[in-house]
Amino acid sequence: MFQINEDYLKLQGSYLFSTIAKKIQVFQEENPEKDLIRLGIGDVTRPLVPAIIEALHKAVDEMADAKTFHGYAPELGYEFLRSAMAKNDYTDRGCDISKDEIFISDGAKGDSGNIQEIFAKDNKIAVCDPVYPVYVDTNVMAGRTGTFNKETEMWSDVIYMPCTKENDFKPELPKETPDIIYLCFPNNPTGSTITKDELQVWVDYANKVGAVIIYDAAYEAYITRDNVPHTIYECKGARTCAIELRSFSKNAGFTGVRLGAAVIPKDIKRGEVTLHQLWARRHGTKYNGAPYIVQRAGEAVYSPQGKEQIKDQVGYYMKNAKVIYEGLKEAGYNVSGGVDAPYIWLETPKNMTSWQFFDYLLEKANVVGTPGSGFGPSGEGYFRLTAFGSYENTLAAIERIKNI
Repeated sequence: MFQINEDYLKLQGSYLFSTIAKKIQVFQEENPEKDLIRLGIGDVTRPLVPAIIEALHKAVDEMADAKTFHGYAPELGYEFLRSAMAKNDYTDRGCDISKDEIFISDGAKGDSGNIQEIFAKDNKIAVCDPVYPVYVDTNVMAGRTGTFNKETEMWSDVIYMPCTKENDFKPELPKETPDIIYLCFPNNPTGSTITKDELQVWVDYANKVGAVIIYDAAYEAYITRDNVPHTIYECKGARTCAIELRSFSKNAGFTGVRLGAAVIPKDIKRGEVTLHQLWARRHGTKYNGAPYIVQRAGEAVYSPQGKEQIKDQVGYYMKNAKVIYEGLKEAGYNVSGGVDAPYIWLETPKNMTSWQFFDYLLEKANVVGTPGSGFGPSGEGYFRLTAFGSYENTLAAIERIKNI
């Protein structure tokens, strides 16, 4: 008789965004005349830029011709995309990353969940708190997190690194030594960033204690300040301790197309075995890459036209972020983020939990956001709004909030 993986039963309730979707559905059924403005889930709303559309059309035409047809993609991904990424994301920034250290995938979300498979079950993870739920949930499924305490809303075998107003929403080095450290900057959900010098401290620490950093760089395109690194490999020694996850979703609008990459330098070793070897073996057996058509679209992101058009796209969202940030401050809220990230993190009124504030905005302003407690215990009392709506809806949402 088959047995189930009981670690899956440890997952608490439903996924954060599923809960939000259910609440919205109930509200709309009860209030069909209400016009909702969604500033919650981090999905982009602008169409793909012309350079990408042109590349997609060209690739589709190639697939219709026997001479240019492509079947299965190479296990690491097509060389043309890996070379473009190596040059533009790394070499041009002075980072020593080769095309053979880049593994093309169908998105950073999948990679962030799958990457833990190459680590032993008894590895201890450290996460920022609040944090993107996928980091913790996938380790729950792997049986790596211990037991859940419903009172503290924390897992017994997870090291939590609180990111609060007191430390400017930046994690401090953990008191207990971790084996795997998850970092995301610019951060989701707080919108916070750290400087290159601050990130160097983490790289030095990981090398000292023998830990691996899994660095989520999904929002690097939104960085505006010079002292904020675009990649962890700008730091000395990162090749021996850091895996970086890259995404095309938020910079190039690929949320509906799906494309990403995991970067694993060949220098991260345990004994004679490299993590690069393990991931290459995993990639070959359980390949979760992207089709030829999509990878050609990814290549177009790095063309001169693509770079310029995407820069305008990112600028559009950052204009929204400024509207939200400044509008909330005018309305009397304590806010952070929104400068190097498309996320704005606000402190809820003292008499409201983050879910109560969700209901408050939904009912009073018909605006949808994301409760901070859904990202971890330190997220309680906070709320996330995103800049991924239209400019017109963003202006309207802030006016509604001001007028409550």
